[in-house]
Amino acid sequence: MSTKEEDSNIPLTAATSPIPPENLSSIAPSIALQKPLSWPSAPSANEEHQHLYEEELIPPDNFTMISTWVYRSSFPKKKNFAFLKKLGLRSILTLILEEYPEQNMKFLEANNITLYQFGIAGNKEPFVQIPEDKICAALAVILDQRNHPILIHCNKGKHRTGCLVGCLRKLQRWSHTSIFDEYRRFSHPKSRSMDQQFIELFDASQVWKLVDKNHIPKWEFLGSYPQ
Repeated sequence: MSTKEEDSNIPLTAATSPIPPENLSSIAPSIALQKPLSWPSAPSANEEHQHLYEEELIPPDNFTMISTWVYRSSFPKKKNFAFLKKLGLRSILTLILEEYPEQNMKFLEANNITLYQFGIAGNKEPFVQIPEDKICAALAVILDQRNHPILIHCNKGKHRTGCLVGCLRKLQRWSHTSIFDEYRRFSHPKSRSMDQQFIELFDASQVWKLVDKNHIPKWEFLGSYPQ
C-alpha cells in the first residue's frame, strides 16, 4: 500500500439513522467479551414465503463507545461492516499511514461516510515521535458534532488510538490515573511508556484553536472553550 500523509475527506452525509448510544447494548450486549452478535429479522406471516434471515453483527476488536456518538476500535474488516452500518456512522477517523483498502472505501461510499485520515507511524521504537499537530487536528474533528457518529481506529485499536483517546480524556478533565488505566486496559499486554508520557505532557489547550465553538459536543466535564 502507498503512504498517505494528507487527510482524505469524502464530503458526504450519513445515509442511515444512527442508533442512540443508550440503545447500543441492544445490539451489542457482549461487546466487552467480543462475541459475535446476531440480528434475526421477524419471519413472514405468509408461510409460503416464510423464512428466517439472520445477519451477523460482529463488532471490530477493541470496539467500545468513548463518549456519546464517538466509538473506537481496531481496523474494521469486511465481517464488521454490517455492525458498523447499524451505528449510522457519519465519519471514520483513521490513524494508519497506508492507503485505505478498496473494500473499505466502497463501504464508506455506499453508506455516505466521510473518511478523515491522520497518518501516524506505529510507536514501536523509542525514537519515533508522535506528531502533536496531527493529534490536535484529529481531536478537532472529534470535537465537531457535525462529524458524529464517528469511529476512531488504527490497526489494532491499541496504541495510536489509545494516545488520541488519552488526549481527548485530558480535554474531558479526566485524572491521569483514570486516563492511564483506560490506556493500559486496551493496550494490554504491551503498554508503551512513550505513549503515556506523550499523553501526560500533551497541552490540551492548543486544541481549542482548531475547534469550531458552534459545534462542540455537549459532553459533561468537557473543558470550556477559551473566551
